[in-house]
Amino acid sequence: MTRLQTDKGRRSFTGRSVAMLGLAMLAAAPGRVFAAACPAGKSGVGVRPENHTPGAGVTDTVLTSIDLAKQPVHIDGRLLRLRKLVVQPGGVVPWHSHANRPAIIYIISGTIKEYASTCSVPIVHGPGDVTAELSSTSHWWKNTGSEPVVLLSADLFPETTGNPHMM
Repeated sequence: MTRLQTDKGRRSFTGRSVAMLGLAMLAAAPGRVFAAACPAGKSGVGVRPENHTPGAGVTDTVLTSIDLAKQPVHIDGRLLRLRKLVVQPGGVVPWHSHANRPAIIYIISGTIKEYASTCSVPIVHGPGDVTAELSSTSHWWKNTGSEPVVLLSADLFPETTGNPHMM
């Protein structure tokens, strides 16, 4: 089930509300907040080629979004979007780039592997991990475990894509 508020139904958020959201995500982390990193000696530019494994086993629910053109920051064509993704065992978030869409990921439960273009080995993310996805990030994710992975994704989504579930 997907929920995406329309302009008429969109809640009004202030800059303070956005800051509170970020603090709430960090406060929810159980004792550890960090980004899993590529091991020393395993990183580099383009060390992993693009992967064409199709997306599968992922539920993507847009929880809310804020039209940033209507906020004091006045960023036209961008939404601050918060989604909940549930990746089933064997599920795949397909290869995508963050060249135009920075994001922050918070792992609520489960363990998932990230296959980044800048790391020759998988990066393992577990409960409480927070990771930044910057303009240099191109990657795909796979749940190789036996339980669903639940994560929150907050990003600066370009409205012009027309697809509210773009990875």
